[in-house]
Amino acid sequence: MRTEGVLAGLDPEQRTAVTAPAGPVCILAGAGTGKTRAITHRIAYRTISGEISPRHVLAVTFTARAAAEMRARLSSLGAAGVQARTFHAAALRQVRYFAPRLLEGRQMPELMESKARMVGLAAARAGVRADRTAARDLAGEIEWAKSSLVEPGEYVVAAAKALREPPYEPARVAEVFAAYESLKRRQGVIDFEDMLRAAVWGIEEHSDVAEQIRAQYRHFVVDEYQDVNPLQQRLLDAWLGGRDDLTVVGDASQTIYSFTGATSAYLIDFPRQRRDAVVVRLVRDYRSTPQVVGLANAVIRQARGTEAKLRLELVGQRPPGPEPELKIFPDEQGEASAVARRCRELLAAGTPASEIAVLFRTNAQSETYEKALADAGVPYVVRGAERFFERPEVRQAMVALRAAVRATPGETPLVEAVVDALAATGWNRAQPPPGGAAREQWEALAALVALAEEHAASPEILPIGEAGGVQRDISLAAFNAELARRAEQQHAPTVAGVTLASLHSAKGLEWDAVFLVGLADGTLPTTYAKTAEQLEEERRLLYVGVTRARQVLWLSYGQSRAPGGRTRRPCRFLPQLTRDGSVRPSESRGTEPGRKPDRRRPQVSSCRICGATLLAGADRKLGRCPTCPSDLDEDLHERLQIWRARTAAELKVPAYVVFTDATLVAVAERRPADPAQLVAIAGIGPRKLGQYGEAVFALVAGASPDDLATKNFEN
Repeated sequence: MRTEGVLAGLDPEQRTAVTAPAGPVCILAGAGTGKTRAITHRIAYRTISGEISPRHVLAVTFTARAAAEMRARLSSLGAAGVQARTFHAAALRQVRYFAPRLLEGRQMPELMESKARMVGLAAARAGVRADRTAARDLAGEIEWAKSSLVEPGEYVVAAAKALREPPYEPARVAEVFAAYESLKRRQGVIDFEDMLRAAVWGIEEHSDVAEQIRAQYRHFVVDEYQDVNPLQQRLLDAWLGGRDDLTVVGDASQTIYSFTGATSAYLIDFPRQRRDAVVVRLVRDYRSTPQVVGLANAVIRQARGTEAKLRLELVGQRPPGPEPELKIFPDEQGEASAVARRCRELLAAGTPASEIAVLFRTNAQSETYEKALADAGVPYVVRGAERFFERPEVRQAMVALRAAVRATPGETPLVEAVVDALAATGWNRAQPPPGGAAREQWEALAALVALAEEHAASPEILPIGEAGGVQRDISLAAFNAELARRAEQQHAPTVAGVTLASLHSAKGLEWDAVFLVGLADGTLPTTYAKTAEQLEEERRLLYVGVTRARQVLWLSYGQSRAPGGRTRRPCRFLPQLTRDGSVRPSESRGTEPGRKPDRRRPQVSSCRICGATLLAGADRKLGRCPTCPSDLDEDLHERLQIWRARTAAELKVPAYVVFTDATLVAVAERRPADPAQLVAIAGIGPRKLGQYGEAVFALVAGASPDDLATKNFEN
């Protein structure tokens, strides 16, 4: 193939990336913009033109699947022989090759596939009681520390700086970490981070090894650069050895793995660290319809923080499609049933089941959708996790629930009986544990309690012959029978079907139709996201979910988890939507140049603290999310309350007629100093500005209610 063939079909930005001269190149590639096409064609263009040799190229990505796809594409482009591997695979190959030299003839240590067993032994040695779940969470903390180049003695300080939530006190985790490292050395084994470190050590400390590796690999390409951790970057720097023939590609708006140690800082700082770098932005989206692209832009447009510096405004290239829909249901069961019906309609219309996905924030949400799809006769597969009733913690909980039947008095309310039975296994309803694995298991058992609440809230009348009916049995024994029925129904053989997956496991995939479900505050963003950085990562999760859809996009949430439950707010990251549930045209595609905005439509209101889109009226009045920190001036608020009470008494009207409680809070937080700032508060118009503006400005300026001359205001 000639270079003309490699360049054929590329858009202008892709062509710029492909033909960029040797040296540092940073490709900022939005979702669906053809990043793999750009980097494979760049490698092929350079090899076919004779600029570089395929055997001198190392292309690094994060999954074996992506590496295999890259090798296949390069081969079809006439660039066979390029090494495309994951960081771990490339490091392992080099460490094995140089082991006789590095280890002075000793055999390379065995590579552990998993840390959990060794961490469990280390915990016991450190005097820490850790079951299998806690061992998994400890292993996750150790993996984060090692990927972040943190030693055991540095863990406590580093964890505090990173705002980690370890499964035990940081000092105890550090002790387990140290014991783990000691135990590994004694048993002569290494983990994956050790292998990366060994590759770094071999290059940094052995000049002959460095010379040979750098002679072999002279040109580097790194995919998904926003997911690199400090240890991987250290290895990349060792490979480069001060050279600059490096092409990186990434999207800061898809940074969703920071909890593992991944950081977008290297992508963000790339142009500053390499001042002669060529930066190319790929924004033409070939995956999704303009309607889906518009929603994605609306979601990420409000982003704040360092990742937002490299935010890309995508431009849809496909023909128009249906508007994304927002569906609101009374509860999660109604939501799941509606999703299942719509999936069945799509299947009947010819959409393959493998081209439909239901995406959620946590794996514990899958059970509701497993049941709804099974009830509707829709085949499904669960990606990245076991089916709900096959999970060990759920099976153990069901054993405990069956055992509790004899010990539970018959008059005990069902939900109370379930909570008590689960408490016997160590589950605490009021206290979600720290640690990812432990928290995921806690959420799975919380899902069982939600099922009990649903079961108890629906005591429908079942007919029995002509004698009338009887109320449904809501005893613990009957609930166990219901769980067994659900488990049996959902244990159908795995076949090609609708994909059920968490948003994290959906990264890198795409479907014709995507259902984003459970979009309620507390679920997305999760209640565990407390800092501004954590909230921004939750926003990026929603963005990743939206950009998985090619054509059909459904967004939904249940106003309560179970029938009659507490009402929840919609996800704060959702953009403004029309009454029929579709995204506002002005939001999805932008206002055309020179066109005046439609004043009949309410304008988007954003949180002045985190930038999230505000949907609820009370939130728009305050100008912030309910969970964002308040900057209330308490003294001003108290003076406003006294003034309002006196004014209302003089006018002989209820206090809320003057200003509502929410309005007083908004004034005390935002402290308006001029008419424009006062009327910017929702609910205050020209009339109230004229009636009360002078008094409000005086109070904001520090006046006391006693200083204000009483005045009769017209109602």
